Amino acid sequence: MVCHKGTFRTSWAAALLLLAAAEGALAQMRPDWRRVGSPSVELALASAATGPIGQVWFSPDGRQLFARTRAGRTFITTDFETWSPVLGTVPPVPERALQPAEPARLPEPSAVAVIAAVDQGHMYAIGQQLSRSEDGGRSWTNLTQYRSGSVVGGGQHSLAVSPLDVNQLVLANDYGVWRSMDGGLTWAGLNQFLPNLATRRILATQGGTTGTRIVAEGLGTLELPPGSAVWFPANNAELTTEEALLAQYSKLTGAPMTAMGAGGSTVYAGAGDGRIWVSLDGGATFRISRMEPSGAVQRFYVDPAEPRVALAALSGNGTRVLRTTSSGALWDDLTGNLPDGAVHGITADRAAGAVYTATDRGVFVARTDLENATLPASNWVSLGEGLPAAPAWDVRLDPAGVQLYAALDGDGVFATAAPHRLWNLRIVSTADFMPRPAAPGALLSVIGGQVKTAQGGDLSYPVLSASDRESQIQVPFEAVGPSVALSLETNAGRVTLGLPVQPVAPAIFVSRDGLPMLYDADTGLPLDARNTAHSNGRIQILATGLGKVRPDWPTNIPAPHQNPPTVAASLKIYLDGSPLEVTRATLAPDFIGFYLIETQLPPVANLGTSELYISADGQASNRVQIVVEP
Repeated sequence: MVCHKGTFRTSWAAALLLLAAAEGALAQMRPDWRRVGSPSVELALASAATGPIGQVWFSPDGRQLFARTRAGRTFITTDFETWSPVLGTVPPVPERALQPAEPARLPEPSAVAVIAAVDQGHMYAIGQQLSRSEDGGRSWTNLTQYRSGSVVGGGQHSLAVSPLDVNQLVLANDYGVWRSMDGGLTWAGLNQFLPNLATRRILATQGGTTGTRIVAEGLGTLELPPGSAVWFPANNAELTTEEALLAQYSKLTGAPMTAMGAGGSTVYAGAGDGRIWVSLDGGATFRISRMEPSGAVQRFYVDPAEPRVALAALSGNGTRVLRTTSSGALWDDLTGNLPDGAVHGITADRAAGAVYTATDRGVFVARTDLENATLPASNWVSLGEGLPAAPAWDVRLDPAGVQLYAALDGDGVFATAAPHRLWNLRIVSTADFMPRPAAPGALLSVIGGQVKTAQGGDLSYPVLSASDRESQIQVPFEAVGPSVALSLETNAGRVTLGLPVQPVAPAIFVSRDGLPMLYDADTGLPLDARNTAHSNGRIQILATGLGKVRPDWPTNIPAPHQNPPTVAASLKIYLDGSPLEVTRATLAPDFIGFYLIETQLPPVANLGTSELYISADGQASNRVQIVVEP
């Protein structure tokens, strides 16, 4: 049996509250935005980094530090950890800022020499590195170099010396703000909460086999592993491929291409003057699709299931949102009342008729017809409440279409329950909000309405919880596939949805932030960045979709606290591709639709972040990450 049952059951209660958090957010009339990760990146420097900072300076009393980004935004910190934007008039650089000096020589050709304070005689040179001289520049000590690199990154731009302590140095460079309290011998970053990550694209959202992936200016592709707060460098293959295709399409069409989108064999390519070309043979040949001059084409959305449906986002102040439902034979203008400014990103849900845009004025949503071009220009509604006042560079829906992600210039990535999820019903796994087949005994969430009853054939699918925005049901243990016509009685009437059913459809529970619901088997405490798993330790996994159990158990009845039924399917657990021993697999005691799997971790040699997933009768679950320490 599970050790420390009281503690473990309390943790489960907290886990269930996490699952219900989205329901509470949906009950509100405005988006409930949350930050996805911090604005910092782990680049193997002294600390986490961020985007370029052009200048830093102290207040005259030395109690406040100011930082001005390369984009011109100014922030202030008083605790040297958290930052706030400076509103109104930006404080000037104080008069005692470092002044140019004339050293005997410079440590590197591109360096610029400054003095810290005349009475101290300290002279610094900033270039690719930061160096200090105490003899007028005849000799220099490099304060940031380590081997052939830099502990704080290259491209130094500004140096500030505290009025309270000449040994407190603050450096601004291409990778953020860095502070030394010992005259430059050691450095620490002040970047974790400094909103200066120039996010330009959202390539993927949490829910697949990887974490959230973005493109940041100057840093390339970054990934946020599930449960992590800091971004890490990722493979740039997708960007490299896109750049190569844009160059190829520019050569074929004779126009400089600025954006492309594809679905199946249909390819859309847009130029810097607003013209659009379409290929129906995978990019081998193109025909001109739109001739009207306008701003540059910034981005395409192409419906993956119906590539004849596409949207284009453009810069400028005229036509900035275009729709086609005919593979580019006709484009119509959806700009409507969208405020002036470039549209940088666009995404949509065709079934719901929802279109989202990322613009210079923030994030907007409109409802229109994406099946046939019958509705006129849309009425755009701002989703900016709760977001920082910054230009939005991209928007993207998760694979299930229930979470909306937005990339804001400098502020990183934010997510909220997508407003359109209330426009029509859809069914997803309660474990990770991904669309997947149902399995006997599994938990499903019906997004978009309150379900009173659910019936599939002659079987009742019990409703475990319901609100105006979301409901949770359990698949009967007697359910069989390959599909079921699920009849839902809702406040809006009866709705029938097709539901694929198979013997198993495993899924590990994750929170809204992608943190997997894994527990220490000995303490019952959740595993996270503060409480990591340990080599040779026992862990427990909360999952659903593992199918029938032995002995049979009734639907909609909590599993017994003692001797819960065991999983009938053949289960395997994989850690970085290596199988682990399954020591226990049962219904989770005292809960409905939850399964508990226990495993023993091996003596792990490659400690750190690892990938974990389960397999039931050969069907793989979602992949999650776990940190294992000695």
